[in-house]
Amino acid sequence: MEQPAELSNWEDYRALPEDQRWELIDGQLFQMSSSPRFLHQALVGSFHLEMALALRGKPCQVYLSPLDVKLSDLNVVQPDLLVLCDRSLIKETHIEGAPNLVVEILSPSSYRHDRVRKLALYARFGIPEYWIVTPDPATLEVLVWDAGSYRVAGSFKPPGRFRSPTLPDLDLDLQALFAPSGPGPVDEVREAAPEYIAELLASG
Repeated sequence: MEQPAELSNWEDYRALPEDQRWELIDGQLFQMSSSPRFLHQALVGSFHLEMALALRGKPCQVYLSPLDVKLSDLNVVQPDLLVLCDRSLIKETHIEGAPNLVVEILSPSSYRHDRVRKLALYARFGIPEYWIVTPDPATLEVLVWDAGSYRVAGSFKPPGRFRSPTLPDLDLDLQALFAPSGPGPVDEVREAAPEYIAELLASG
C-alpha cells in the first residue's frame, strides 16, 4: 500500500481515478489491491449471503465493498462488509458516519493495515463491533467496542454457530460462512470407451 507524504481530504479522495481503489486514513492515502485473491472474494460472497439472509426483513442491512464510508473529512474507508442500522447515514455516493459492524477479510497485503491501522481507526470512531476474518486457518475474531477501545469477545472456527454480541439477529452457521475454501478437487469424468477404441485395441 502506497503512502504519499502530503495530507489529503475528502475532496482530494473524491477526485482520484474511479478505476483505482483507495482508503484515506488520517489524511494519508492508501492504495488497495485491484485484484483480490480468489479465496478473499469467495469469503466476501459467502459472508454477504449468510448475513443478508439473517437480516432479511430486519431494520439493519449488510452491504459489501466497494462502498465508501466517510468517518470524517480525513478518514474514508471501504470495509469488505458492513452492517448499517441507521439508513439516514446513506448518501447518494457513500455512507456518512460509523456503521454498526465492519468486517475485514485478511489477505497478505492487508494484514497490518486491517489489524493495526484500521482497528485503531474503527475504535476511535466508536464502531460497536469489528470482525477480523482469517481465511486459513478459517477463523472469525470478534471485537467489541468498550470505553474507547476494542476487547476480544471471542474467536470462532467452523463447525458450529455464532451469534453477534451487539446484533443478535446475526445468528450464523460458521460452516456456511467459511464454505469457500478454494477451487477444490476436480471431479474425474468416467465414461465408457467409444466402440472404435475397443476395435483398435482388439486389432492391435
